[in-house]
Amino acid sequence: MSVPADLKYTKSHEWLKVDGDTVTIGITDHAQSELGDVVYVDLPEAGRAVQVGDSFGSVESVKTVSDLYAPVSGEVTEVNGALAAQSELVNSDPHGEGWMVKVKMDNASQLDSLLDAAAYEKEIA
Repeated sequence: MSVPADLKYTKSHEWLKVDGDTVTIGITDHAQSELGDVVYVDLPEAGRAVQVGDSFGSVESVKTVSDLYAPVSGEVTEVNGALAAQSELVNSDPHGEGWMVKVKMDNASQLDSLLDAAAYEKEIA
């Protein structure tokens, strides 16, 4: 199970990569392995405002549908359009090409409540 040390994590299994005031968000390797084969990803349009803790989309697998929860508040600036045709990228490269959205954060202090890699590994153990 891959848990990259340079990412932040949520208890609901999203990861974030911080780049200034923008974060890239996806689901963790643990989450994709629990879901099984991802067949569809429902993501918001660029320009949509998201609030911390609210659902901003969903991931559908052969087993279930799971909501995606915003780990920070802000505006969606980019959506991974490749997932529309290649949802399996979430399974094959969850921390890379399987990213979902980029969000320009309203409040960087919200990052303080997220888990580091060690804390996330304890969470999923």
